[in-house]
Amino acid sequence: MDSFDILLTIAIYFTVLVAISFIVGRKGDSATFFRGNRSSPWYIVAFGMIGASLSGVTFISVPGAVEAGAMNYFQVVLGYIAGYAVIGLVLMPLYYRMNLTSIYSYLGDRFGSAAQYTGSSFFLLSRIVGASFRLYLVAGVLQTFVFDAMGISFWQTVTFTVLLIWLYTFKSGIKTIVWTDTLQTLFMLIAVGVAIYYISNSLDLNGISEITSFITDSDLSQIFFLDDWKSDQFFVKQFLAGAFIAIVMTGLDQDMMQKNLTCRNLGDAQKNIFWFTIVLTAVNFVFLVLGVLLTAFAKAENLQASKDALFPTVAMDGGLGMGIGLVFILGLVAAAYSSADSALTSLTTSFSVDIVKIENRFVEKKQQQLRKLFHIGFSLVLILVIVSFEYVIKDASVINKLFVFAGYTYGPLLGMFAFGILTKLHVNHKFVPFIAIASPFLTYLISYLSFTYSGFEFGFFVLLLNGAITFLGMFVGSLFSNQEQAHILRHEA
Repeated sequence: MDSFDILLTIAIYFTVLVAISFIVGRKGDSATFFRGNRSSPWYIVAFGMIGASLSGVTFISVPGAVEAGAMNYFQVVLGYIAGYAVIGLVLMPLYYRMNLTSIYSYLGDRFGSAAQYTGSSFFLLSRIVGASFRLYLVAGVLQTFVFDAMGISFWQTVTFTVLLIWLYTFKSGIKTIVWTDTLQTLFMLIAVGVAIYYISNSLDLNGISEITSFITDSDLSQIFFLDDWKSDQFFVKQFLAGAFIAIVMTGLDQDMMQKNLTCRNLGDAQKNIFWFTIVLTAVNFVFLVLGVLLTAFAKAENLQASKDALFPTVAMDGGLGMGIGLVFILGLVAAAYSSADSALTSLTTSFSVDIVKIENRFVEKKQQQLRKLFHIGFSLVLILVIVSFEYVIKDASVINKLFVFAGYTYGPLLGMFAFGILTKLHVNHKFVPFIAIASPFLTYLISYLSFTYSGFEFGFFVLLLNGAITFLGMFVGSLFSNQEQAHILRHEA
């Protein structure tokens, strides 16, 4: 496929995104950037969140992982449903009742400023690495199929990629993203549909009924794994992990919640979560179906590709024509950028509101100056982290690395929020950073020893272990806090 055609497609696509950003955000201020003026239609938010949740990682890694693990990932997706129910019924009412801009303000209100700083810091770490994982995957595909032939280095590809995101988000932030993500989700779903059409035709499968029969008869169609409770693919582990992954990576994540908090009211936000859950479940299943078809096609054509290389190789070098290649690139870019653009905005928001507290300390003009400076700063951070991944990530599906890493960084958030919501106990906020930092190390140690001496794999389940350790640490901290408070009262008496 000609590199010029690919670059032209990408150029036209981003011209549309930039045009949307200038139309939507002509009078943008800090309130527009952070909250979208609380004016977003819920159905637009719900549709756009599909692309943000899936990202380029899902676009490539979920189909690529089918060859090794069949459709076991759908066990995680089923867990998402339970997790999103908790978000809609428990977390969303809390956030709207407190009228939050950053959800980590809850931790500050519940425990104190150090808890808010801790929650925001863990989010910043989680989102920087998570967004970098996603963009690394996309930049790698563009590098392999486009920029290597043009003599452009990987760091230049990454810089160009992040610069484009900055260009259409710097003015109005979340308000722009709510609308651009809708367009990007549409392109991503079109790309998946086109890919299924081309590949099923090449496999002589005509119509939905023949595709369904082919998938059902395939050894790769197994969804439920109930035999080995020690395996990381065991149903109970993956279902529970999916539920808590949804809670932390959506409900306790400023990136995803920032979109929900742009809805007009709680009722609209809950409608958004309900329909988003239904569509996301269906779309993930379609991605797994695509994975079965891609694996079968690669085997039939003797294509040497697996894991994250499977979909790109079939689309670009599978002999299916230029059309599917261009649609694949468009879908990949749309999937990746619909996740990464909101990540950049939410990083800027959390740092501005939670760490620097610009809404309380500065007038609007100064807020805008600082917010734009932080926006540029996080763009540079993403570039540095993505380039460093070129020397760190060498094999395995990126989605597995992403979820395992999330278990270590989102676990403390899960434990802190759970303790705050489920108990009325007080913890001295100065204890919270030490508890949150110690928890991932203890989690890793327990996980390592468990696998070494018993063969029990925690897998994505490390998230629950990490959250439980943080919760226990908060409880112990509350006992010391009570003793400290009692000592102070006795001293004053």
